Amino acid sequence: MAEKTNITMDVFCDSLKELLEKLKQKETGNIEKAAHIVADSLAQDGVVHVFGSGHSYGFGVEMTGRQGSLVPVHNISSDDFVLNGKYSWKVFKDQDHIFERRPGIADQLYDLYDVRPHDCFIIISNSGINGLVIDMAIKAKKENHPVIVVTSWEHTSSEESRHPSGMKLYQMGDVVIDNCGPKGDALIETGGAEKLCSVSSICGAFIAQGIVVDTIEILQQEGKEVPILYGNGNEADAAHDKALLEHYHGRI
Repeated sequence: MAEKTNITMDVFCDSLKELLEKLKQKETGNIEKAAHIVADSLAQDGVVHVFGSGHSYGFGVEMTGRQGSLVPVHNISSDDFVLNGKYSWKVFKDQDHIFERRPGIADQLYDLYDVRPHDCFIIISNSGINGLVIDMAIKAKKENHPVIVVTSWEHTSSEESRHPSGMKLYQMGDVVIDNCGPKGDALIETGGAEKLCSVSSICGAFIAQGIVVDTIEILQQEGKEVPILYGNGNEADAAHDKALLEHYHGRI
């Protein structure tokens, strides 16, 4: 039996630094390409629809509703199936028929929202093999929206698709960003069967903020309005934020 590794914060921190440096070196170009799609959408009064099921939902949380965030970002939640009466909570939480793996239902989710021609999509899945995210990407492409995919290449390339077509999420991407995470998401080997320290959320936050900062740079260089939430609390900035939120009301 192999001797187990002593896992410490230093081990995790060093491993994470190495991973983020790999991500920066490998995917900077694709993050920039994604930012050009987002900037083009926003310049035409579009909205960015962000969809990730499971833990990938956090990618959109990272991008929305906080100081310095882009206002026209809509974080799609699969909970909206329940909130809008499409499915019962019991069906939604059925662990024998996991919701995010279901094909053939994404159209219902898409149709809940005010999606317009100049909108774009960011769709996130570490594995990229489940029915719901793949179908949302198929729907977005069918409606002529650009699609940015964030996935783990190591994971998605080592698993069979669960979608009836055999397709994987990355095949729907106009731009595909590899989060550079390992298969299964946990980063640290222990010497035993288990691995520790899942990293897709951290890598996702890095990518999300990278897209935001590059988008802002592009819009500024083009002399376009940059719809940033100031969040400073003073009267003038509060008025700015209120006007932006009212402009996108019902869409984000």
